[in-house]
Amino acid sequence: MKDIQVVGAIIMDQNRVLCAQRPRGKSLKLLWEFPGGKIEDRETPEEALIREIKEELGCTITVQSFFDKTSYTYSFGRVHLSTYLCKLKDVQPSLLEHHNLKWLPIEKLQTLEWAPADIPAVDKLQHIDI
Repeated sequence: MKDIQVVGAIIMDQNRVLCAQRPRGKSLKLLWEFPGGKIEDRETPEEALIREIKEELGCTITVQSFFDKTSYTYSFGRVHLSTYLCKLKDVQPSLLEHHNLKWLPIEKLQTLEWAPADIPAVDKLQHIDI
């Protein structure tokens, strides 16, 4: 089974979190996720996250702190997702690769249908004070 190392940005604005809906043409189509992607060779997780957010959302973030690490086995491989709490540094995110973007209060996150690897971080967010 293929192991895939990925990062996800929990981009916060007040009590709201940026949620990204995966595109129709990719795996896990139309499920919601924390934006991010694969860690490339010789990249730190933080570097990968900054690069992926720039590519996917056209904006720059500040990575503040590690939040959670989860693993989930999909048909295409085992995803190891590290999530980080982040803040926007400049412009608002743009819809470049995702189907949809939403800012939701933490208490409303569970109203979306999340990709399985992201669910533990969604659950953990419900029980912390940020």
